[in-house]
Amino acid sequence: TSSRMSWIRTSSVRCGIGANLLSYRTASWRPGDTLVRMDPEDYRARARVEAKAFEDCVEVHSLPAAFHYWSDRWIRPKLEPFGFSNPLEMFELHLARQCARATGTARFISIGAGNCDAELDLAARLAERGCRDFTIECLELNQSMLERGRLAALARGLAGLTRFTAADLNSWRPEGVYDAVIANQSLHHVVQLKRLFTAIRDALAAGGLFLVSDMIGRNGHRRWPETLAIVYEFWRQTPPSYRYNLLLRRYEETFQNYDCSGRGFEGIHAQDILGLLIEQFQFQLFLPFGAAIDPFIDRAFGPHFDMASAWDRDFIDRVHQRDECELASGAVKPTHMLGVLTAAASGAPLLHQPPLTPEFCLRVPDDRADPPPPSNPYVWGFWPHDT
Repeated sequence: TSSRMSWIRTSSVRCGIGANLLSYRTASWRPGDTLVRMDPEDYRARARVEAKAFEDCVEVHSLPAAFHYWSDRWIRPKLEPFGFSNPLEMFELHLARQCARATGTARFISIGAGNCDAELDLAARLAERGCRDFTIECLELNQSMLERGRLAALARGLAGLTRFTAADLNSWRPEGVYDAVIANQSLHHVVQLKRLFTAIRDALAAGGLFLVSDMIGRNGHRRWPETLAIVYEFWRQTPPSYRYNLLLRRYEETFQNYDCSGRGFEGIHAQDILGLLIEQFQFQLFLPFGAAIDPFIDRAFGPHFDMASAWDRDFIDRVHQRDECELASGAVKPTHMLGVLTAAASGAPLLHQPPLTPEFCLRVPDDRADPPPPSNPYVWGFWPHDT
């Protein structure tokens, strides 16, 4: 199976410059303390931005070659010892196990399903495995995306295995219980995280699983100060032509640490996800990755990197290896995670890659300021490209 498939459900939202909504006091911090209290009109305005961004978004999985090079070379080998090579395969593996243990129809739900393409792929894969008695419910606020999913299910002959439900994750209440709840790059869009996690706990049947692939870095997908310093270091080594932001359509001589939650919900509470998961669930599996590498492989700057070029491949490798050292030491914290969780302790040992437990990877907010950008934004002559 190709690891290029369904690595991350990406969004088409352009990051806007937003104010830092929070001030932090480490001594009294608890998970969820930084959750924003949003007035109704602000919420409605952000919801309109989000809905507009996704209304015509047919391809939400498009990622640059740099991302696929990085994930194939470095992340896939981390996952394969656990029985899968990408998030979709993780979902498939655990849903198949839940099908095998179910005494009746296995009920699954994917929250924030978007166009439902990953969910339809999962339904097809489970059917190919011989699983027949199951349903996957696709829960999504955006009616346009939900309708695309419904039509795709009809076209693929999967209508009998899927359901489509329009709901806002911030106020969703489950109807009945589920053998698994899937959150595929949806949690970082949620304002009412505590409420949602309570609903998910209520939705899990005995032995039910909460399957998560999401972003757990700083709110708004900004870099924490210690990670930003590393991004600055490597940014100076990139050719000038690689510094054009393809999403914001602007040149960034020095990397700009934008807050993507300024107008919509993108990354609105990303930094609260891991702490609240630790507080409300039990991890069976936890696999974190990524930090300073993110801006170099995302859709804003990643397409500039040519994976046929040895220099470009070496650059991505060096940033990743720096991340690995910093993550293992605890100096920086990861921006991505895969997890399998339960509502109650199972007694099984945590599957992880030491020392990267959920608690070890939790970034507690503090008062550290972002470092200033370097006075000289270039390491001239470092790259072999024409500029």
